[in-house]
Amino acid sequence: MLERLFKLREHGTTVRTEIIAGMTTFLTMAYIIFVNPSLLAQTGMDQGAVFVATCVAAAVGCFIMGLYANYPIAQAPGMGLNAFFTFSVVNGMGYTWEVALAAVFCSGVLFILLSLFRIREWIINSIPMSLRTGIASGIGLFLAFIALQSAGIIVGNPGTLIGLGDITSQKCLFAALGFVLTVALVHRNVKGAVMISILAVTALGIIFGDVKWHGVMDMPPSVAPTFMQLDFSGVFQVGMISVVFAFLFVDLFDTAGTLVGVASKAGLIKEDGKLPRLNRALLADSTATSIGALLGTSNTTSYVESTSGVAAGGRTGLTAVVVGIFFLLALFFSPLAGMIPAYATSGALLYVSVLMLSGIANIDWNDLTEAAPAAITCIMMPLTYSIAEGISFGFIAYAVIKLLSGKGRDVSASVWLMAAIFTIKFIVG
Repeated sequence: MLERLFKLREHGTTVRTEIIAGMTTFLTMAYIIFVNPSLLAQTGMDQGAVFVATCVAAAVGCFIMGLYANYPIAQAPGMGLNAFFTFSVVNGMGYTWEVALAAVFCSGVLFILLSLFRIREWIINSIPMSLRTGIASGIGLFLAFIALQSAGIIVGNPGTLIGLGDITSQKCLFAALGFVLTVALVHRNVKGAVMISILAVTALGIIFGDVKWHGVMDMPPSVAPTFMQLDFSGVFQVGMISVVFAFLFVDLFDTAGTLVGVASKAGLIKEDGKLPRLNRALLADSTATSIGALLGTSNTTSYVESTSGVAAGGRTGLTAVVVGIFFLLALFFSPLAGMIPAYATSGALLYVSVLMLSGIANIDWNDLTEAAPAAITCIMMPLTYSIAEGISFGFIAYAVIKLLSGKGRDVSASVWLMAAIFTIKFIVG
């Protein structure tokens, strides 16, 4: 049955190899079951319900990716998107988490339509690489800002708006330890480095009395507090247009980049450079996002950590299915997830931000008409505390700079359209 479903021999792999690859991928990305509930709980959402939604959405995404697209690529609620959901849309713009979930659901449905009608290729190909790189790097800066703020390393300052916190405090020291420990373990190729660091810092919190022991395993909490709690009443306001597009674009570019990167490492790209069953993979991602929103979590996306499983020999969807099974098993570790303090996940956030910032090197700094809009996108995300605003300024800056530089013909129709929409949004308010 497994041979028929996944074509193991055709891909030069075995059941044992795929299982090991799935376990490796899960250990590498399992930190999300701790980080995502911790972040989304800051919107007022029930942390136990978000924990369940995170595990189930990840499992659904992995199963669809594995069984339908037959790719060794795992899925889970995306880093950056969950921070945007919490700190920009809810805490920053003042929308309720129910409205934010509705925006996530709408972005998922739009993603499905773009994949079904093959508009996705037109969008990705027409958005300049500099803007795509700027968006990814900007999210990295935004995550770094949130991580340092959550750890208390940077705090509000009446004179300079931002200042240095009490870096000798226990919270700051534990957060810093989590970050350096993560980097050291990753450098040593330790599997599950991020998760190990989070658990180690949490253990220190228990030892020093910051964290109360609640046990490790129990029956999963109820998902009822977040299940089907979407509020569409605020989605159709002008201010939410950029939010829905931000969810869509970030998910779209993140997924496309991850699919190409992981598939390339696995040797799954054809000689003509095309990715087989690409539309199926995109449908897996977008469907999982919509289902995740119904359950009560932010966008589900493909994880670049899947490369760890590919490096372990994973070549088919069986790897993704194994990851999905482990996410379902993780449902019984809710007491452990509930004990994780914010400073224990700060190090993980800062580590992810470092990875996302690496894309800055790919910007063509010799062409200011490309570099300046990318830089504006990066800078505005953390300074406005909003991924959506950063994307908006980036599109507008790109169109205007190209026009005034005599390179208006380099701007695609989709960029002109998005720049116009974002400009109208700013004018209308």
